[in-house]
Amino acid sequence: MIKKILTVVVIASLLGSCVSKKKYVALESVLADTKGNLQKTTLEKEELETKFAKITKRVEEYNTKITSLQQETGTLKAENDSKLEFKDGTVISNNARVKLNAALANVSAEKLAGAKTLKDSMNLALAYKLQKSINTSELNSDDDLDVNIQNTVVMISVADSLLFRTASYRVSRKAYPMLQKLADVLSAEPSINVMVEGHTDARTINTEGIQDNWDLSVKRSTAIVRLLQNKYKIDPSRLIPSGRSSYVPLTDNNSRQGRARNRRTNIIIMPDLNKFFALLAGEGVIEE
Repeated sequence: MIKKILTVVVIASLLGSCVSKKKYVALESVLADTKGNLQKTTLEKEELETKFAKITKRVEEYNTKITSLQQETGTLKAENDSKLEFKDGTVISNNARVKLNAALANVSAEKLAGAKTLKDSMNLALAYKLQKSINTSELNSDDDLDVNIQNTVVMISVADSLLFRTASYRVSRKAYPMLQKLADVLSAEPSINVMVEGHTDARTINTEGIQDNWDLSVKRSTAIVRLLQNKYKIDPSRLIPSGRSSYVPLTDNNSRQGRARNRRTNIIIMPDLNKFFALLAGEGVIEE
């Protein structure tokens, strides 16, 4: 009897704990859907991670390009600010234009009105600079000197009688005071270079150590250049010797006076354009 009762209790207990088949099927369906959604989400996540990695790489590439472009822009700007080309139709850099305008502020309105091109404006600025640097009244204190300022150069024409003896290329001591004044100008103004140009008359010459007028004119110019370098300590990179023989006369060679005029040395003072604008700031024309 007791066995029968226990059996009935166990069966009743088992029947009470079982889920209906319908509900079980529904739970299985939910589980399958959940697994499907999880797998789909996992795939979507992997796709998003792949896309994100590609986007991150592209952003890094863009940042690298931007950095490179910024560096190139900085380099180009620096080159543009420092570069100055002196040709008709060429636009100068912004920095150079600022300095040029500052220099032109010192030029009279009448002269500025005549400047039609960039070259005209630069000539005015350079002429102002040269006139400020060179006391032509001191250099022109001797009758054997003729000083002229034309556009961007100062031409000092020195008579043969002041510099050399006839048919000689040894510089006379009489020329030392004039050369000292010239050296003082060059030492004070690093933006100026000098060409020394020798000229002779048309008479032929052939002596010991001098072959012809080409030889004489070149040796005279180099003798002065050597003095400026060795005695007055002028940087030789700023000095240019040149011989013209008798082929650029001031007048004919038919008279004694004409030949005397043609025997001369031209000292041509020229601004170095690369240094010119850089030095404008240092003289109070421009405040950096």
